[in-house]
Amino acid sequence: MATTIRVNRAPVLTLWAAVVAEAEGYDRNAALTLGKAVAGLNAQAKGRRLGIYSSPKTDGCQSSAPRKAGLGEEFWVQVCGRPVPARNTEAGLRAVVEDRPIDPLKVQQYLESRFGEALPAARGAMEALAAAFDPRTLEAVAYELYERFRPSTAAGKSGWGQKGDLDLDLIRSLADMAPQGE
Repeated sequence: MATTIRVNRAPVLTLWAAVVAEAEGYDRNAALTLGKAVAGLNAQAKGRRLGIYSSPKTDGCQSSAPRKAGLGEEFWVQVCGRPVPARNTEAGLRAVVEDRPIDPLKVQQYLESRFGEALPAARGAMEALAAAFDPRTLEAVAYELYERFRPSTAAGKSGWGQKGDLDLDLIRSLADMAPQGE
């Protein structure tokens, strides 16, 4: 079994956020869409910080509330400390991008293409880590845990899109270090 996987950070965060959402009670398909949305929102924010993406245009109004017009969401779901726009569809809860629900099948295909044969091992290590915490505690520490195990890449623009090593043994060790009695 592989203990190190060479992969970009975005699919790692997608998978981790999906595992966290599933541990918090969302079904697999909903969790996949929430995971993809978390990774996408984080990539947008980082891209803006690095100057890769421009800031969204504003109409002159500054508000701390999330913009709702045009997003098509009915509510927001908190995953890994990030509010994600979501809606209930005929197929169940789905995270949305603009006014479109994210397709869980496409997220699964994305993960399979990025992790390859190592996807079950990566998911298993992350599921063990998530299971080491009760759901409320997991939500509070999920992003911090991700920061501890995410692949290392160069800082700044030079690290954008770069692959790094995801250490499954490190993820498993974090589960072993979880507070007992959770």
